[in-house]
Amino acid sequence: MPQPSDFETILPLIILTVWACALLLVDLLIPKDRKWITATLAAAGLGVTLGFTISQIGGAATTGFNGMVVRDGFSTFLDALLLISGLLGVALAFGYVKRMNIERGEYYTLLLFSITGMMLMVQATDLIIVFLALELLSIPLYVLAAFDRKRVTSEEAGIKYFLLGAFSTGFVVYGIALVFGATSTTRLAGILASTPTSVLLLTAGAALILVGFGFKVAAVPFHMWTPDVYQGAPTSVTGFMAAGAKIAGFAALLRVFSTAFQSLAVDITPVLWALSALTMVTGNLLAISQTDIKRMLAYSSIAHAGYILMAFVPYGNPEAAPVSIAAGIFYLVSYVLTNFGTWAVVIAIEKQEGRGLEISDYAGIGRKYPALAAAMTVFMLSLIGLPPTLGLVGKFYLFRAVLDGGFIWLAIIGVVTSLISAYYYLRVVVNMYMREGEPTIEREFWLALTWGAAAVLTVLLSFVPQWLFVLASTAVFK
Repeated sequence: MPQPSDFETILPLIILTVWACALLLVDLLIPKDRKWITATLAAAGLGVTLGFTISQIGGAATTGFNGMVVRDGFSTFLDALLLISGLLGVALAFGYVKRMNIERGEYYTLLLFSITGMMLMVQATDLIIVFLALELLSIPLYVLAAFDRKRVTSEEAGIKYFLLGAFSTGFVVYGIALVFGATSTTRLAGILASTPTSVLLLTAGAALILVGFGFKVAAVPFHMWTPDVYQGAPTSVTGFMAAGAKIAGFAALLRVFSTAFQSLAVDITPVLWALSALTMVTGNLLAISQTDIKRMLAYSSIAHAGYILMAFVPYGNPEAAPVSIAAGIFYLVSYVLTNFGTWAVVIAIEKQEGRGLEISDYAGIGRKYPALAAAMTVFMLSLIGLPPTLGLVGKFYLFRAVLDGGFIWLAIIGVVTSLISAYYYLRVVVNMYMREGEPTIEREFWLALTWGAAAVLTVLLSFVPQWLFVLASTAVFK
């Protein structure tokens, strides 16, 4: 029988799940021309859940349902980040879905259900729960990617994401089966404590699970879905997907491998090194030739998955791992802030029927809309890792962690690819300030608040990053 402590462990998750189910019913009573009420209620649910999550900060770690889920500093920190991402996702969609004639209440319900899956994945300490969470977060995203049913590209994005997502899930399930066959358990702590009947079987299972997570975080060579899905999906969905799915995927990757597969670090570390390097190089090189801003940002997202993977490479080193994981969590915060700001600017410039998405469409923005251009410049500098932005501090912590782990060449690859990325990021800035044009933007309050606040925080936090890194350090699981 479930105990009261079980429900206390997943209290924020319960609140958001109940709220999403209730919103699904309430939305039926809301007129079609007043779906902003549904958006407001969704934001309220995320806000309430965020309040309960924040109230758990600093509390003692607890486990629930016979150790299948945990509430600790790691899960609380990332749950809060996911809920903030959800609020920003609602802000991106608030005016966009109406402007694109896709305003339907189920958009926000699907968003909430996807976030519940992400939160469950962050808290999972059992491979079966990891699988269930992966499906819960993915299925709503498949639907959201195809949400603009009138556009063939949106339907194509949904189908591609679904087919490749289902394919990658098969790897995860097969990997879990092999791990269970080798250890007779799916509990992360139990896997670590067990004596495997076959180390080869355990290693093969871990490798297959890594493939599944690699798809979710868009690491090369499991990235092939990203450009087409990012380009075809509604832009508000793309912005949320680029942040939320990465947080959940990397959270599961960090917890599963640091907890269950610690004994395989010697074998897996070279693989992670290669994945990180290949992802950084491929993402940045392919982004150079892109003329569509959404495809460029898709390859940028792939490249940043490589940077975050750098933080995980030293996971087998007990001295370097805590600082390295803290650096990865810090960089996730930096990336989320910059990501939502960037996509808010893209949405502000996008027009119906896919117009306004070429990089050349940004010509003249600096003269006509100086505040918007300044914000976009901040985001581009942050993605490169230049001052005065939080992206610079995030990459500094990442490179320091990798160097402390002894992976000098990986750090060099990270620096070189960051220099390469300056070409395509600064091309946007050049278009805004040095090319003539007569652009128009959508003046939406929540959209402007998103890119404005994100730009200010990206700059301000770069001057006082210590407290954020300390907070990230306290979120590292023991």
